[in-house]
Amino acid sequence: MPLSQADILQALSTVPDPDLKKDLVSLGMIKDVTVSADTISFTVVLTTPACPLKEKIRKDCEEAIQKIAGKNSRIDIKMTSSVTSQRNNAQLLAGVKNIIAIASGKGGVGKSTVTTNLAVALAKAGAKVGLIDADIYGPSIPVMFNCEREQPEVKNVNGKNIIIPLEQYGVKLLSIGFLTPPENAIVWRGPMASSALKQFIGDTDWGQLDYLLIDLPPGTSDIHLTLVQTVPVTGAVIVTTPQKVALADAMKGLAMFRQPQINVPVLGVVENMAYFTPEELPDHKYFIFGKDGGKNMSDKFGVPLLGQIPLVQSIRESGDSGLPAVLKEGPTANAFNELAENLARQVAIRNATFTATSKVEMIAG
Repeated sequence: MPLSQADILQALSTVPDPDLKKDLVSLGMIKDVTVSADTISFTVVLTTPACPLKEKIRKDCEEAIQKIAGKNSRIDIKMTSSVTSQRNNAQLLAGVKNIIAIASGKGGVGKSTVTTNLAVALAKAGAKVGLIDADIYGPSIPVMFNCEREQPEVKNVNGKNIIIPLEQYGVKLLSIGFLTPPENAIVWRGPMASSALKQFIGDTDWGQLDYLLIDLPPGTSDIHLTLVQTVPVTGAVIVTTPQKVALADAMKGLAMFRQPQINVPVLGVVENMAYFTPEELPDHKYFIFGKDGGKNMSDKFGVPLLGQIPLVQSIRESGDSGLPAVLKEGPTANAFNELAENLARQVAIRNATFTATSKVEMIAG
């Protein structure tokens, strides 16, 4: 008796998503099942194009079908993706599925470098990505994307001026650095900086995005509060170095997002400058700033360690030249690609596990 569509779905209902711990059928990840005389075909809709488990899921699906159809059966599996979201009925940034805050306790830990390479890695994987440089007083994203002399266009929509983000390396970009000469200092009080961030969010045509990364200034400031009061944030990423002084400040940043009145899920920790590797000795690791500080922090707070990024000369050179390190071949690019995959996984797990984050209505104090 020939197999039916129901037989195929029944077989695939035994295949779990390794992260979400439910089967692919009940998660709605199996589409377009067809059974012909010689071929069984279906589509698997992954939760992100940056899915590191793509091949495992494919293999598990093949094995499940072979159990009922035989080892020599012809199976045609199409892998596609649709990034999940908890931002239903959002008024601001309605086309943006996930807003991710990238924060650090102190400056100088490489947060903007991590954000830049993370954004480009996600875009390389096939995601639609935007990046807001919310570090109003020290914008470095224009340099890192090699577009510091460019300016975004403005269009008039129903009498209102709307900013059109620049696009570089597949990432939509907006920074205060595009609106002021690079050599000028930005001397603003807190309310002016907050107003600029609100414009970047509310008066900009971001279109449809899977991930909008917000590169926040160091510390816990007006900008952080403005962000969580303006839009519901999907989750936060904390960047630190292994150094004790950096970790102490990073813990404060993590604690801020976990305050009951803010309540933004922390997606994980990135340990930047985890070790030094000389170019001529690629297999050697020197733990200049200490060892496993970010890992220990992630263990202490029960959040994932998303990645350990090495301190290598090529990352600095890539940032200065405006060609992100993730676009080149080698261990550094691999580290950033792995970071992007791990973040995408945590966003999918967060969207399947937690309810939507609410916008903060009022901060007392």
